[in-house]
Amino acid sequence: MRGFLRDNYFERNDSTPKIILIYLALIVMTLIAIYPILNILAAALRPDNQMFSTSLAIIPKDASWANFKAAFTQIQLMRWVYNSAFISLLTTVVTLFFATTAGYAFSRYRFLGRSGGMIVLLVTQMFPATMILLPLNILLTNLDLSDKLWALVIPYVSTVVPFSIWLLKGYFDTIPVSIEESAYVDGCSTFRTFYTIVLPLSKPALAVASIFAFMGAWSEYIVVRVLIHNESLYTLPLGLVTLQGQYNTQWGVYSAAALITVIPVMVIFVILSRYLVSGLTLGSVKG
Repeated sequence: MRGFLRDNYFERNDSTPKIILIYLALIVMTLIAIYPILNILAAALRPDNQMFSTSLAIIPKDASWANFKAAFTQIQLMRWVYNSAFISLLTTVVTLFFATTAGYAFSRYRFLGRSGGMIVLLVTQMFPATMILLPLNILLTNLDLSDKLWALVIPYVSTVVPFSIWLLKGYFDTIPVSIEESAYVDGCSTFRTFYTIVLPLSKPALAVASIFAFMGAWSEYIVVRVLIHNESLYTLPLGLVTLQGQYNTQWGVYSAAALITVIPVMVIFVILSRYLVSGLTLGSVKG
């Protein structure tokens, strides 16, 4: 099907210059997107005496792995990775639990305040997270939750869940109700139908919601900067900032650590990327 669409596209646009321009534009946009990563890689491989070199070489002269070694030995990188991974995974799990159940309820059931609830969820996304920093800090301090790593789940989930509910509710709407009705006829309970039929069919939406929740917690800085003061609880964004001194910044170590922190995110994206294809429900019900 993809080849058919591609052939039709080029038949309608058989002008060679147009095709060349399209590919050139794609190449330029790709280079613009990956240039910062290549620049960070070059900085991570440079010795300290060449850190501010104007060379455009990706692999600099006298390239060294010293900065990567220093990232593991001179700073608490693995502690920061652990803290970020813990809070990101916990945020993802809690978000998926609330988003799937709430999204399914909004999709399948009719109740008072259903439409208003969806609007409220949408409105909450219109306000920046910085607006809730002061009341959030006061609330968590009064609850004796300040400087507790797991307490970060509260603000993270509260900001991610509304979008995830909207996303999953929309995807649940595309799943034919007749599939669930067939399961009910076969004796499945509502919970079993939801867990064994609806959720497996919703893998693309679950993958998107998971990536969104994980990335939101993994890269968040402002909230953790306000709520966490114990250095042993620093997450990656907050820990990397400590490498910036008042008079000197360890740019080589900073760049190496930044590249290392990208690896978990890339792994998760690769694992979930095969689910980022919609239309799994097509053909589920025989007409």
